[in-house]
Amino acid sequence: MPLLADKVRVKEFVEKRIGPEWLIPTLWHGDVLPLQPSWPAPFVVKSRHGCNQVAFVRTGREDWPEIRRRAARWMTKDYGGWLDEWLYSDITRGIMIEPFIGSEGELPVDWKFYVFGGRACFIQVHLGREDDHRWIVMDRDWQRVSASSEDADPARPLNFETMIMAAEKLGRDFDFVRVDLYEVAGQPLFGEMTFYPGSGLDRFDPVSLDATMGHEWLRIL
Repeated sequence: MPLLADKVRVKEFVEKRIGPEWLIPTLWHGDVLPLQPSWPAPFVVKSRHGCNQVAFVRTGREDWPEIRRRAARWMTKDYGGWLDEWLYSDITRGIMIEPFIGSEGELPVDWKFYVFGGRACFIQVHLGREDDHRWIVMDRDWQRVSASSEDADPARPLNFETMIMAAEKLGRDFDFVRVDLYEVAGQPLFGEMTFYPGSGLDRFDPVSLDATMGHEWLRIL
């Protein structure tokens, strides 16, 4: 589990199991960001050992010294000790750089596949992640199971069946894992794997969705 939650090391696992074409390349990883960036913008700075530790460099005019300070703070914190997510404490602390994969500066839609016992049962579709973050939960038949909202049902990704198969291959060894994927210019890409969606604190809407997902977990125990 620590290996698969490590944003650097997991890429070897993904390459072996579903192929190199799924990978967003790692441009650099290390302990301390250099004094000046040497990668072409746009790119993303993130920690390899935690969540929600990310900075975007879209134009190259961003405050790089401040980004370096933020990244240095990530290196001082035991992310796994914050909310008892033990596996993050077993990941080597580090910083990594990846190319920005959004279009025209906008983040891509994030398709999060909830895989129970090797079967992808639900897809949490994340929209507006920087300015109006919200999500809609669909089942594998692309029927909405989360509460109604003003948003129309999101269109299925073009490579939906391929993404289902990839998520199931990656998650087949576990009772549960969430596999995050993207689709950029028609190409499906791997994002990350997590065993603690929302640190276990996300609210279910409707509340009955909690039991619906829980039954899928019970089915394989």
